[in-house]
Amino acid sequence: MTLPKLALTLGDVAGIGPEITAKSLLGHDDLREKCVPIVIGDEASMRRGVVNVGGNPGAVRVIASPAEATNTPGIIELIQVGPSLESVELGVLSAEAGDGSYRFVVEACRLARNGEVDGIVTAPLNKAAMHAGGHNFPGHTELLAHEFGVSNYSLVLSAGELYFFHLTTHVSMRQAIEDITFDRTLSVLKLAGAFARSMGKPDELIGLAGLNPHAGENRLFGDEDADILAPAVEAARKAGLNVQGPLPGDALIPAAVRGKVNLAVVCYHDQGQAPFKAVYGDDGVNITVGLPVVRVSVDHGTAFDIAGKGIAREASLVLSLERAATLAPGWDHVWRTSQEA
Repeated sequence: MTLPKLALTLGDVAGIGPEITAKSLLGHDDLREKCVPIVIGDEASMRRGVVNVGGNPGAVRVIASPAEATNTPGIIELIQVGPSLESVELGVLSAEAGDGSYRFVVEACRLARNGEVDGIVTAPLNKAAMHAGGHNFPGHTELLAHEFGVSNYSLVLSAGELYFFHLTTHVSMRQAIEDITFDRTLSVLKLAGAFARSMGKPDELIGLAGLNPHAGENRLFGDEDADILAPAVEAARKAGLNVQGPLPGDALIPAAVRGKVNLAVVCYHDQGQAPFKAVYGDDGVNITVGLPVVRVSVDHGTAFDIAGKGIAREASLVLSLERAATLAPGWDHVWRTSQEA
């Protein structure tokens, strides 16, 4: 069986991306039986990351294209993108590193569009650094959507069989409330339904969390749940989806954690991210549904405070590589099904 080739973007090289990449690719040889990881990044930063975790910098091998990858255990194969970032200081917000993290993602997308890789796995970038570098995207998800030219997509946190879709992500609370419209809600509910169908579960229950406390409590705590979310749920049901909601977030999310609901749609970033990370930590990943290629990411940030110390945990990146390798062979079906949403 041909193993899927995965473009692993190095993220912000001032953070822990190079270190967790080094630990993942040099300390988990079993990954080579599941995928062909190809780092998209910076040679100098990768070598420094290897040194910082106690490895031999000679393990880094620069290649010109994914076709040259040999997938040899103990070797990190890397495609250099742009000028060297050797001068970037660890743990310090840097426009140079932010620009680099942007370029790595753009190159990974190009390789995916050309069919040279089968999936993308992303180490964390720093949003402020990327903005300082001149690239004003809210985060990875929006940049990827831009590169692939898609408008109907969702950030999805996943652990095992649990998936948290998001109506909004990296915006202020005020902006999130404005962005939660009937159309956006219905489109994400349909996207979740399409994802379920692609997994062979067309009748999977989808729970929608309310925006306000107690899902508005019959308008006592706001009108958005009644005026926006409830009509979208009704429209989704008429389209054949098994949707319940809006449900109080403090009821839906515990039910999801207990395995009673596998597909949950949350309204804003922290409504999903905070409880998910509190419960699952390194056992969770971030999947972007709605892209033509599978993309999986760690569910943590750049951790500037510990960069260079060699103590960053690689578990989420290893899991991301494993998850991408599992999803990549069937992702075309996920993509085609999502287009019906």
